[in-house]
Amino acid sequence: MKGILSLLRTKPRKTQPASPHHTDSMLFASAFAHQGVDDEMLVPWEARAVEVGAQRLSAHRGGKLLRHLWAKDKYMAQLDKGALARVERFFEFATIAAHRDVIRQDEYGNFLVVVLTGTMAIDRIQPWGKQRRLAEAQPGDMLGEMSLLDSGSRFSACATLTPCEVAVLSAEGMDEMMNEEPQLAASLVTLLARKLSLRLRAVSANLSDNQE
Repeated sequence: MKGILSLLRTKPRKTQPASPHHTDSMLFASAFAHQGVDDEMLVPWEARAVEVGAQRLSAHRGGKLLRHLWAKDKYMAQLDKGALARVERFFEFATIAAHRDVIRQDEYGNFLVVVLTGTMAIDRIQPWGKQRRLAEAQPGDMLGEMSLLDSGSRFSACATLTPCEVAVLSAEGMDEMMNEEPQLAASLVTLLARKLSLRLRAVSANLSDNQE
């Protein structure tokens, strides 16, 4: 994590201005290749969006919902209003019908999802084969950030229980943020890691208390 933050805090070189179509670091977008994950194993948001029939949500509505939810979040509220407004332009926004598999356990994906409206189930198939409901994600909750940060396989499956509006940050979007807004990206990664750590501790305690 310290290595990631060090790179994020490095200012882009003036001789290579940032561009939506070019990034210098490619840290997140190329992370899966460094882990030996074949491109054919990777499930990007573009493919999953088609599979679940996601419909594009206007950036105006999506951004407004994201700012409103994060302004109330204990950790994400540490980003000031100006930072929240700048963050949202690196996200994609979509609506997804009920009973769609947005994230599947053990797959490799390079995006995280923020629930803006609706409810999603978070389930995990236990080693002995039983499916366990870990939680139900509500507006403001983030899903899939672990794979975006560490290039590992998905820990659990996430499916819509109701129609949902979501914000999606891909590895490419994170790379763009790193090049165009490095300090902002550093802050966001730190907050994501903190929230992820707390959630994993809670999930671990839940699983330990309910072992069969």
